[in-house]
Amino acid sequence: MQIQKLSRWQHSHDFAVIHKQGEKRTWQVLILTAVTMVIEIAAGITFGSMALLADGWHMGTHVAAFMITIFAYFYARKHAESPAFTFGTGKVSVLGGFASAIALAAVALMMCVESVERIINPREIHFNQAIGVAVLGLFINIISAFLLQGSHHHGHHHEHEDNEEHHHHDHNLKAAYFHVLADALTSLLAITALTAGKYFGWNQLDPVMGIVGAVVITRWSYTLLRETAPILLDGSIEEEKKLEIKTKIESDSDNRIADLHLWKVGPDDYAAIISIVTHYPKSAEHYKSLLKQYNYVSHITIEVNQCGAAEGDRPCNKSR
Repeated sequence: MQIQKLSRWQHSHDFAVIHKQGEKRTWQVLILTAVTMVIEIAAGITFGSMALLADGWHMGTHVAAFMITIFAYFYARKHAESPAFTFGTGKVSVLGGFASAIALAAVALMMCVESVERIINPREIHFNQAIGVAVLGLFINIISAFLLQGSHHHGHHHEHEDNEEHHHHDHNLKAAYFHVLADALTSLLAITALTAGKYFGWNQLDPVMGIVGAVVITRWSYTLLRETAPILLDGSIEEEKKLEIKTKIESDSDNRIADLHLWKVGPDDYAAIISIVTHYPKSAEHYKSLLKQYNYVSHITIEVNQCGAAEGDRPCNKSR
């Protein structure tokens, strides 16, 4: 057999989600966030606002998170065809999202600790200056959210075309979007607390808002961790979909599935190893054709075993 003829049975193992527009806009958001971070931290220290200082620290961790996002895109693209990765770099963006979720949780903890300290030991707040800087931060956050929103909802897959049944999720970009939303929330809470403190004397509301922001951010972090961790741990497909695949194969001839493994190799792609037992074995392509409608199963390995083929085998039947 000529080596070049093997290409008929070979295919790409790249299941990475690539958002070129998202990567470009993440760079823009990174620069905006870094500049605002410096301004807010300096203003928070100078004017004594915990809500403003927390927002600045929050932005600092987001700068790190955006750098993780950009690095993940670069790494996935550079190693997309590397044989060192069995199923390509499809999980790199997921890993970036997971790391960013940890950063969100760290921010929430830091905000909570500092806010409690400010409740115990109140400090003087220069309201006018602090409110001005907080409004600037919110304005930058709104711009950043609009920059990332379009990319968050309109990306493309490295290997597949988008259609109604196969939506591509970039957890890396989603994490960046969550970070921007978290920034906007903390800025809004800071403005609310500072305004209440200025006009009603509710100075304690400033650190309390820091705690409220920490709780909301923790919730977002948990959501992102819950989405990414199962993918990194090769979590299986939903039982309902697993049953659909099993039923589809076993409805053909006298097929029985002896072993079935389904796991994610990317944000939207599953790999499958299926062991089939039958009296009337057919080609692997025949069994793969039965699963064409399940386009989220991007890589399928079929093992076909004939009933009674080995000495001492008992007859196979459809009863359970």
